[in-house]
Amino acid sequence: MNELSFRNDVLPLKDRLFRLALRITLVREDAEDMVQETLIRVWRTLEEGQPIDSIEAFALTVCRNLCLDHNARREQQNVAFDEQAHDLVAADETPFDRMVSAEQHAQLNALLNRLPEKQRTAMQLRDIEGRTYREIADVMQITESDVKVNIFRARRAIRHLLTHQPSP
Repeated sequence: MNELSFRNDVLPLKDRLFRLALRITLVREDAEDMVQETLIRVWRTLEEGQPIDSIEAFALTVCRNLCLDHNARREQQNVAFDEQAHDLVAADETPFDRMVSAEQHAQLNALLNRLPEKQRTAMQLRDIEGRTYREIADVMQITESDVKVNIFRARRAIRHLLTHQPSP
């Protein structure tokens, strides 16, 4: 096995970990704390010489578990979600286009945050992070069939919420 380094192998995962942590905790400061704790735990595990098949899958699993434990302690939900990844602006976008896009993004995030944790996490990992069903199953410690069911239910719930929302 190649020698692993914190800078080259662990640190590049922080953005993916942050997005996952933010999707689960729904609070930016909590997500930052969970990512920091995840990075520390992953590095300690590597320093102890414990074998890890996939650093990314291991880190995502640690992060998810930390976030779930944190949520269980706080029993806190339904806080506004703010993700920097969607702040990027296309060169040809008008201010109106940016406003509409921001409103749609905010509406989608509000709907995502109403989903149960397993559905939110599965959808985040699949549709936003682009993970495979197998990777998601490993991270969430469920079967691939359960991953597919959670993603199906999440998409169905979002679709239902979008089509049955009262107009402003």
